[in-house]
Amino acid sequence: MSLIKKIILGVFIYLVFLVVFIPANWVVGIAPLPNNIKVSGVTGTLWQGSADVVSIDRRVIEQVTWDLNPWALFIGQVNVDVRIGSRATAVSGQGDISWSMSGLTADNLRFEAPNAFLLGNARLPFRTKIDGDVSLIVERLEQGAPWCEQLTGKLFLNRIDVKNQFGEYPLGDIALGLNCIDGQVQLNTDDSMNKMGIQGTATLGDNNSITVSAKIKPTPEQPKDLTQALSFLGQQDSQGYYPVNYQGTIPGM
Repeated sequence: MSLIKKIILGVFIYLVFLVVFIPANWVVGIAPLPNNIKVSGVTGTLWQGSADVVSIDRRVIEQVTWDLNPWALFIGQVNVDVRIGSRATAVSGQGDISWSMSGLTADNLRFEAPNAFLLGNARLPFRTKIDGDVSLIVERLEQGAPWCEQLTGKLFLNRIDVKNQFGEYPLGDIALGLNCIDGQVQLNTDDSMNKMGIQGTATLGDNNSITVSAKIKPTPEQPKDLTQALSFLGQQDSQGYYPVNYQGTIPGM
């Protein structure tokens, strides 16, 4: 083998090792991250690494690990298996996330967090405070306009306790189905998915818009303050339901 070929081979091997073992902390250090995102305790490589803490708008996520598939890059995709936290942390999750020129996709995505993490410092109407936590399970997500092309999954609101200037409303557990309707995210629930007598849908559109088309009836499990307030919603229908309708922006956003 000639000297030139040996040099070329040596440079090629060096570049391969450089790419394979590129430190994750170096990549994070030069990445143009937004000012509201902070990452610390980064170890491992670009392809397989971890971060002790990721802070987004003062929302703290601990124990983030990832496995980036290098072979997906050859077909124009970024595919990463992400894991967040553990049973001992407030926020946890995992999922297989991919990005290509056609948009974002996710499979078998799971995410759990307390409501305080999701709401952050948002000010809700009527001095409302919400305790409890949220569990999100997404079987399949394909990005579209304005939000989705395909979406199947469920959202669980666990041990929800709402307090505001009008009273206290321990709502308990509420399950909602997730679907994609004309590019918008639709959440739906009925009497089989909650004990509060709630039935209907909430549709998330662009520009943080939301449309709620639902109804609620008195049930034995309802908090007293909620049952007494139902009459302010309007007239009951023939099945005993009161209307719940709203169209505007997401409260607190």
